[in-house]
Amino acid sequence: MPKYRIRTVRTASGAKAIQIVLYTENVRKIIKHIGSAKNDDELELLRIQAEQYITDNDPQLLLFDQDQKRIVDFENIEATKVTHEFARNILLMLADKCNLSSLNPLYRDLAIMRILEPCSKLRSIELLEQYFGISYTQYLYELLPKLLNQRSIIAEAAIETAKSFGDTFTLLLYDVTTLYFETHKPDDDLQARGFSKDDKSKQPQIIIGLLVTAQGFPLIHEVFKGNTFEGYTMLSVIKSFQKQYGTTKPIIVADAAMLSKENQSTLDSEGYQYIVGTRLANAKHSFISSLCNQIEKKDGAIIRMTYSTDYDVICSYSLARYKKAKRELDKQIERAEKLIARKEPGKRAKFVKKSRSSDKPYIFDEVLKHKTEQLLGIKGYCTNIPEKELSNSDVITYYHNLWRVEQAFRMSKSDLKSRPIFHHSHDAIKAHVLICFMALMIGKFIEIKTGLSVRRVRDMLWQVHDINLRDPFSGKERSVRTAIMPELARALNALEIKIPH
Repeated sequence: MPKYRIRTVRTASGAKAIQIVLYTENVRKIIKHIGSAKNDDELELLRIQAEQYITDNDPQLLLFDQDQKRIVDFENIEATKVTHEFARNILLMLADKCNLSSLNPLYRDLAIMRILEPCSKLRSIELLEQYFGISYTQYLYELLPKLLNQRSIIAEAAIETAKSFGDTFTLLLYDVTTLYFETHKPDDDLQARGFSKDDKSKQPQIIIGLLVTAQGFPLIHEVFKGNTFEGYTMLSVIKSFQKQYGTTKPIIVADAAMLSKENQSTLDSEGYQYIVGTRLANAKHSFISSLCNQIEKKDGAIIRMTYSTDYDVICSYSLARYKKAKRELDKQIERAEKLIARKEPGKRAKFVKKSRSSDKPYIFDEVLKHKTEQLLGIKGYCTNIPEKELSNSDVITYYHNLWRVEQAFRMSKSDLKSRPIFHHSHDAIKAHVLICFMALMIGKFIEIKTGLSVRRVRDMLWQVHDINLRDPFSGKERSVRTAIMPELARALNALEIKIPH
């Protein structure tokens, strides 16, 4: 069978031309003129194009594969597409490791976009198509509320993921935060003005109660009306967790605002142990006097005192805490004295109280000052755990783990930008919070496994590009990935992820 051959001829202009020819019974037939070259480099590129043409079109099949020469013409090579597929694929793998693989891909991608580039839901849909070529239906706001039907599945996924860290849920941390709306009109059921942790008191908000493990991994959350008292939120979240995972009664750690009489009574009656911060300034004068007489004003001193038949109060003294509180006290005293001199009450001014005298409508509160001075440097913790079960120092250590909940809230607000909220319907609002919760799961998984911030890992992932290069001669394309920095490779190894090719 005749075979295509490559023929080099010189043109009238002195250049060299490359042709594909076919010899049949000593008759030469020109099949294709590839082009003319003015130098050896161009000639070599034309030969490669001719070899590719023969490979694609020669009627005689070769008995053996031949290695093709690979020469890159950097002047003519084309980059047809640059994507961040690597980042998305890694985050999808992490979503799977957080047991979220059973969810609709739309919900997982919306959670991933809160890590990659947090923005509105519609903008996220646009970016998913722009960055990854993924097109979702435009009926986003019809699908969003349906995510609420998956709440129990997501809670179960969070619990199973926490188990993978070896957590047995013997110690859980609880706290609340607020998320404000980009509006000034509250509604009657969910959005309401209240005490804002975001310093947005004029804007309506919602309250988020969050329960996390001792490592800070989120387990379950609840959404409450924006003016709900913090202490009324804790039992609801704990019961939701117990309903989802009812095999143990964990130690609950929370701040002072959570220890209402109702909460304490319920926790005791249902067999929970707790460690809660206490506001010693609200204690009885007799208790404060007894405390100050017994505790040694020495850095690191700890004392346990019985406050009621149900719980003890553990108090610790810190020199650093004393110095900080003393500086704040001096400022408050100075401000109070200036306000009293101007006959003004001030706004939430400490040590200023009304008097019955018309000449001096406000006077300095010496009793409050004395109580404050007595408690300088002292911090109290309520617990119903006997000392023989948990030492005083361990109680304080457990309480200090509350920073992990605060860190989770900071990640949610800063890195995942869960606020402000632009949704109006209650289902859409709760779905938004649930998407942020899923993103928080993935983010905390990254931090716990790697020791790096989610923002650092995100930035390293975003630096990896997959580039499609097009050969101008053959028309074929090949994908090339930019280098993966060693720090990212170590992080992926810690996450037990094999780098996809």
